[in-house]
Amino acid sequence: MAYADFMYSTGLRRREGGTLLTLELPEVGATNYYSGRVGQAIAKRHGYFFYVSHGALQSVNGYRNGQRNLAVRRAQQRGLYDRVPGRRIIQQVSRRREVIWVEEDGRRGKGSLDNLKATDRALLYLETDEGLEPAMLWLTEAGLPLKYKDWTKIFERASDRCESMGLRVYATPHMLRHSMALRMLVSLHNALDKRLGLTPDERRHYENVYGQVWQMVKDMLGHRSEQITRDTYLEPLRGLQLESLLNDNDNPVSEERLAELSARTGLILDAA
Repeated sequence: MAYADFMYSTGLRRREGGTLLTLELPEVGATNYYSGRVGQAIAKRHGYFFYVSHGALQSVNGYRNGQRNLAVRRAQQRGLYDRVPGRRIIQQVSRRREVIWVEEDGRRGKGSLDNLKATDRALLYLETDEGLEPAMLWLTEAGLPLKYKDWTKIFERASDRCESMGLRVYATPHMLRHSMALRMLVSLHNALDKRLGLTPDERRHYENVYGQVWQMVKDMLGHRSEQITRDTYLEPLRGLQLESLLNDNDNPVSEERLAELSARTGLILDAA
């Protein structure tokens, strides 16, 4: 649940969200959204900032303090982490994201979080008062780093369980990314409508003003250009009345309407 909340909030790709380290997560404060950094080596093209909601970050912290913590403690009791081949124990992380670690043979090494690939990240460990624990955020039930590709299988098994209970539910990690993009496009346009006092017709007239909305979503998704974002998400929104996508309450987005829109456009079937 925490993974789904996090991915739906951030819109990260499967590899980006699935290989994050605990030390890369923002600290919970008193704001609605927090920013973090996606390393270049795990991003599709280049590193970029991601944004996570307060609620999603709290959900992740709940996972860390609960299920993850139990898995780590069991692994420590079995001495599992002492037997991991090639492990690297982190000694220091600078503000510039430079990492210094100690190799299994005692040699010191260093690198940048931006240049560490998924396989490199899985070897990083932290030394705590209770012992060693993986620096990777998402772990298996055995307490070892979870391979990011395994999230597709996890979602497939969950979808199969839903089907066996007569529930027509099907989801993939990438569907969360598309859902986040559509939600943000509608929410940001709605926010600007209210701030500028524009009607939907006037909003279309001031299309140039709304270029900044596409730019913001483009940055959130880590797309190479704004045109890619428009090519992917403009068609589902074109020709639809904005009023039909919005609620009258404080939550401007109809989740049911977005789900229907995603299914009809086929975006949810994108497994890239």
